[in-house]
Amino acid sequence: MGVNYTTVGELKEGNYIVIDGEPCRVVEIQKAKTGKHGAAKANVVAISIFTGAKKTLMAPVDQQVEVPIIEKHVGQILADTGDKLQVMDLNTYETFEMERPKEEDLASKIRPGAEIEYWTIMGRNKIVRVK
Repeated sequence: MGVNYTTVGELKEGNYIVIDGEPCRVVEIQKAKTGKHGAAKANVVAISIFTGAKKTLMAPVDQQVEVPIIEKHVGQILADTGDKLQVMDLNTYETFEMERPKEEDLASKIRPGAEIEYWTIMGRNKIVRVK
């Protein structure tokens, strides 16, 4: 499925984590030491890579969590069909469709022939940069 594992205690801001099956980027971590015999807990706030939704995870610091494996690729936009883009990977030359980015700074630069950097995360593609 394209994931590794780490513990909640090892997470830092800027790391990536899977919450509710959704790959997210950690934006805030608060760790709290509970009473005499309790385990330390962490409150993790993260933003979904694909939807931009805010997700939170409250868990003991020694709990295992999934970390998505991010594959970085370079592609070229072949066609813009409105809400979908036809893209060719510049290493493998395979062509495929992917969703048009919702972020305005990326969407405004989308045009046929443009070179893009895209990430493949858990079987889904996301444009992160238009060159």
